[in-house]
Amino acid sequence: MEHRQRLSVHEIEPDAYQAVLGMERYVRGSGLPKALYELVKIRASQLNGCAYCLDMHTRDARAGGEDQRRLDVLCAWREASRLFSEQEQAALALTEAVTLISEAGVSDEVWENAVKQFGEAGMVHLLMAVATINVWNRLAVSTRQDLPESAESIT
Repeated sequence: MEHRQRLSVHEIEPDAYQAVLGMERYVRGSGLPKALYELVKIRASQLNGCAYCLDMHTRDARAGGEDQRRLDVLCAWREASRLFSEQEQAALALTEAVTLISEAGVSDEVWENAVKQFGEAGMVHLLMAVATINVWNRLAVSTRQDLPESAESIT
């Protein structure tokens, strides 16, 4: 089966793209650690099967100094928990619960652990981060957004 991009949201409706970019700008300026945000983006993209975002964010994480070993085991972070801080584990658990919200919602345990690690303002930042990557994933997967020809061509 040939994989062709169905449409480009950015080209057809630049304002729609800018709306999501506004969410992205908010999260980037929220104070959420960049390395943590990359882990959230990668984990949600793994769950959503978004090759475009996985390609971009694993590269961004490596460029930001992320350890390749942690990226390699991120999809099994619970089994490799010693490689991730308590705060990262709380963020990853919340990312999974929110991304897969139709399966079981967000349990009190996951919620309370995340609040313990991030506080209420930090929870808003984290929820916005998870929501934003899920919007990007849904746009990319549903439109079959093309991967760039090479890793160097994504910025």
